Amino acid sequence: MKNSTARNALNHHNPAALFNPTPFGFCHSVAAPNSGELVFISGQSGGEDLEHTLSHDFSRQVEFALKNLGIALAEHGLQFENIVKITVLIVDHNADKLAIWSDAVSRTWDPAHLPASTLIPVPALALEGMQIEVDAIAFKAATE
Repeated sequence: MKNSTARNALNHHNPAALFNPTPFGFCHSVAAPNSGELVFISGQSGGEDLEHTLSHDFSRQVEFALKNLGIALAEHGLQFENIVKITVLIVDHNADKLAIWSDAVSRTWDPAHLPASTLIPVPALALEGMQIEVDAIAFKAATE
């Protein structure tokens, strides 16, 4: 999931005057150069197959939401390291779900190159049984 091209193109910033967000799976800001394109990826859920089967287990939905996000990225020749910003929606968010999400993020991204992130607790999502949805903005560097 590591991509040296994305690392060279994107600048990740965690100002010393702000708390260290790395343990929570994000950075405060990411700057992308003007030589490339942004790829906007719709919210990906924890649906496991083409029938969008949803497990009752939050951990499993997190696993599949990230897997589905990876599939959408790959369609553009991108990897997780190309993501500039994510928005995470979690139904009935709590400390246990945050720990599960944070653990998954730590296995998915290099801690030095985390995306900017917003986590929004919500009462429900588009389909009954959906517990998480993750959308993303990724950067694809121009080829020379």
